[in-house]
Amino acid sequence: MLSIAILTTLWPLGDRKIPGLRAAIVAVAPRVFATYGLTSDLLIAHAMAQFSHECGAGIEVEENLNYSAQGLMATWPNRFDAAKAALFAHQPEKIANDVYDGRLGNQPGSDDGWNFRGRGGSQVTGRASYQKLGAKTGIDLVNHPEQVNSAEHFLDCAVADFVLCGCLPFAAEDNIQQETLHLNGGLIGLAQRTAWLAHWKAALAVDPNAQGGITWVQTLLNRLGQQPLLTVDGNTGPATVSAIKAFQMKHGLPPDGVVALATLAALRAAETGLAAAAAA
Repeated sequence: MLSIAILTTLWPLGDRKIPGLRAAIVAVAPRVFATYGLTSDLLIAHAMAQFSHECGAGIEVEENLNYSAQGLMATWPNRFDAAKAALFAHQPEKIANDVYDGRLGNQPGSDDGWNFRGRGGSQVTGRASYQKLGAKTGIDLVNHPEQVNSAEHFLDCAVADFVLCGCLPFAAEDNIQQETLHLNGGLIGLAQRTAWLAHWKAALAVDPNAQGGITWVQTLLNRLGQQPLLTVDGNTGPATVSAIKAFQMKHGLPPDGVVALATLAALRAAETGLAAAAAA
């Protein structure tokens, strides 16, 4: 379980932007994780790894929109030419309202882009996402969006958003790539997120061979007769995906290469069958 010692080690500057953040996270962690279904250290490691990347381990808890003219043109080339970029450079509020205007549930011609800019452990962005998150947590985030970054609500909001984005099933599969796609909308920072996951797994003493983990899947597929044998490295590479698809086809499941709940159940049943055969 998450402790102040672990969080202090992994987020050494975690209180810099939000005083008392680390202690507040640890204090509410048992309630928050249980409420949103993060019932194992594997799930907690995945969530905390994503938050560690998204908010810079507590020091980047708000979207930085202080772009230079060159930065604006590089980031939003379809929105900013040289003339417009010169007018918007280093004006975060003006930039936010322009680039997010009429998007993500923001009202056109309003200050929603600025008011609902990226915040928190998951960098929730846009009026629509704040509304959904507020409904999930019971916190009035539409009228008080800044509450996402309050010490007392920080973990609540981050974990709830993690769940709302559909990340939990992929965390259970130890599939950080699909998890990142759902949280981020792309694979930005995947290498860094993967590194964070390794740190959090080590800190929480997550068993690399736990059921549902990729190492477990690779080992079990090898035991079930996979040829050529998979390299048991915990990575969801092409060979592992291909082997998962073959297993799914054999068991009448959609061959998507993802260890979702039905595939996980089939794998567990196969493992039970192996154990029964060995005991006979």
